[in-house]
Amino acid sequence: MADLVVIGAGHAGCEAALAAARMGIDTLLLTLNMDGVALMACNPVIGGSAKGHLVRELDALGGEMGLAIDDTFLQSRMLNMGKGPAVHSLRAQADKQAYQNRMRYALMTQDRLTVRQGEAATIETENDHVVAVTTASGARIPCRAVVAATGVYLKGSIIIGEYRRESGPQGLMSAPLLSAGLRELGFELRRFKTGTPARVDVRTVDFDEMTEQKGDEPVVPFSFMTDRKLENTYSCYLTWTNEETHRIIRENLHRAPLYSGQIHGIGPRYCPSIEDKVVRFADKDRHQIFLEPEGKNSREWYVQGMSTSMPEDVQWAMYRTIPGLRRCEFTRLGYAIEYDCIDSRELRPTLESLRIGGLFFAGQINGTSGYEEAACQGLLAGMNAALELQGREQVILTRDMAYIGVLTDDLTTKGTDEPYRMMTSRAEHRLYLRQDNADLRLTEIGHAAGLAGEDRLERMRKKREETEKLLREMKTTRFAPGEALNAFLREHGQPDATGSLTAEELLRRPEIGFADLEKLKPELAEMMPAVKEQAEIKVKYAGYLEKQEHLIQQARHMEETKLPEDIPYEQIEHLRLEARQKLAKQKPVSLGAAGRIPGVNPADVAVLTVWLEKQRRSGE
Repeated sequence: MADLVVIGAGHAGCEAALAAARMGIDTLLLTLNMDGVALMACNPVIGGSAKGHLVRELDALGGEMGLAIDDTFLQSRMLNMGKGPAVHSLRAQADKQAYQNRMRYALMTQDRLTVRQGEAATIETENDHVVAVTTASGARIPCRAVVAATGVYLKGSIIIGEYRRESGPQGLMSAPLLSAGLRELGFELRRFKTGTPARVDVRTVDFDEMTEQKGDEPVVPFSFMTDRKLENTYSCYLTWTNEETHRIIRENLHRAPLYSGQIHGIGPRYCPSIEDKVVRFADKDRHQIFLEPEGKNSREWYVQGMSTSMPEDVQWAMYRTIPGLRRCEFTRLGYAIEYDCIDSRELRPTLESLRIGGLFFAGQINGTSGYEEAACQGLLAGMNAALELQGREQVILTRDMAYIGVLTDDLTTKGTDEPYRMMTSRAEHRLYLRQDNADLRLTEIGHAAGLAGEDRLERMRKKREETEKLLREMKTTRFAPGEALNAFLREHGQPDATGSLTAEELLRRPEIGFADLEKLKPELAEMMPAVKEQAEIKVKYAGYLEKQEHLIQQARHMEETKLPEDIPYEQIEHLRLEARQKLAKQKPVSLGAAGRIPGVNPADVAVLTVWLEKQRRSGE
């Protein structure tokens, strides 16, 4: 018996199990294959645009992914540095096997957590509440809560050209039984699809025909708890497709499962296969391709940008048209994979089922794509399952609090008709929801839940206090007019000063950064890098941050106006029929969430507001 059973040990399942166990819940993690724990079935990369924000937030709450990638990365870069801090995002190439081993060790050494190989077949309920999980081998595991984190294994099917086989990724077995069990519980399943490129033997790659892409120095850690110096050990490489590549693809489109009707699942719009890119972007004569390592002890390299489900002979032909890959040898073919998932609008913002108590869902079973999206959902589901079992209030992260809040709100209010990928453009408060301040926003929440430790909390508080202290000093530190100040100003394209200037006034100027101020005041160099970063952003973007804070306060009022679960929407006068049906089905937790449900318009929200006020007055 276990208090909580987590089904699936991918990135969602790992974080869910670790979170619950660390919060004192006896947890069983059930995985199809012990060798598939934390598998990076696609690109062995953590982070990227917006995804880096998610990992930083997960780390701030007390998750494991940030620590694991800091321990096992091969190359790290900060993306979008030519733009503002709102979209700066870390991305690190992982040692695939080392990452798995690192995460498996965390699971196997965690108190109150048992990891076991087995396939979940059904989830038993009594009085609309979880009571047990049964396995394909006949075991019955009594429990009080379940997190279903099945990834792409749920009735997984691999497709390469005309070849199709029931399988999980990379030759691992699929999970064919649980789909029927979920349907019996009333869940409507959908079919989604994702894909991966071929892997190549690095000894058959000609890197001198490609452009080297080095990592950043110094390396910025993912985890707020990582103090040691990190170093890049590998480069990645850039090359391009060409007209010959595209010709081969176009001539074989009738054999492509995506266009021949063999693939029925809906694929990701923002990560299309190479054949889809050639069709959708017919005006482009080339597409970027990146060669990226899979591990220190592996000869396999990942060919990013060449995801495909084309027949094997076509894959060989088109890959060998690309500079640097003209003599390449495959270690694995590219393939598409179809799998079952639920409609995420059947969930609360806590990721618990609307209909079945104690049943939580996380990761690709909710219609998302990506390790980072899965891991964040896993942590939130595991945390909330633990809080529910402990009789404590569950955590809801709203859109103004975290990218994780944007993710869960999008899933539970709007739903998704394709594999959902997080992007910075989805967050309306992205200047506030930066990756650099994730600890300042979320660590106290993780600590209150019992997940983030005291050392993490103290570290965050020190950063906050030191930042506030530095900002005060910058307001009072003055530089007298004179040749030293004027020489500094001229060096940065500024006019001579007619009077004294504060450090804050200097830093407001776009041409002057904090590193420049250290030349005028060398003792500033002794401050913590994270503190200097916070201070510079707060000074340079003060006006924008103030406007964003005002908008957040307005939105927060709508989020704080809670909606009881038992509202009789069908009885509310002047509420349109479509709105009544949508609201009754999804049971939004707040007025703000109600307004984001497709089919509920501002007039419906106004009707709800009036109804709530009448109910409040009648109860006085």
